[in-house]
Amino acid sequence: MDVRVTSEPFDPGAEANAFIARTQGAGAAVTFTGIVRSKAEDPILALELECYVDLAQAQITAILAEAASRFSLLDATVIHRHGRLVPGEPIMQVMTAAPHREDAFRGAEFLMDYLKTDAPFWKKEVTPTGERWVEAKAEDDEARERWGQ
Repeated sequence: MDVRVTSEPFDPGAEANAFIARTQGAGAAVTFTGIVRSKAEDPILALELECYVDLAQAQITAILAEAASRFSLLDATVIHRHGRLVPGEPIMQVMTAAPHREDAFRGAEFLMDYLKTDAPFWKKEVTPTGERWVEAKAEDDEARERWGQ
């Protein structure tokens, strides 16, 4: 199990290959990479993520342990960046491995829903007209609710 909260860029393909290579006994591995996006109708120049690294590391480690237990994960990794990122850059990556695909998928979804709603990151979009904090979305909270927490 691995959690990295970093300001440094990472290579999603290399991370996935290393994850699969170290996972023994898995029948399935799921990888999700979140990418900073800019929409044509509402463009951003950058996304700035703030966090307390030690707090984020500790909280993500705890939820990773819960996911591993709940979904029989053999291994899991969460990488989450902070600092200034531009559209097209990877912002986070979740990787899970389990004996069967359903647990690998559900474990990854559980972790992604947590990261979207409860991980201690604050996001600010830098737009051509100024800056704005990213508000929580009801649909993200609803997705999180399905896990019964």
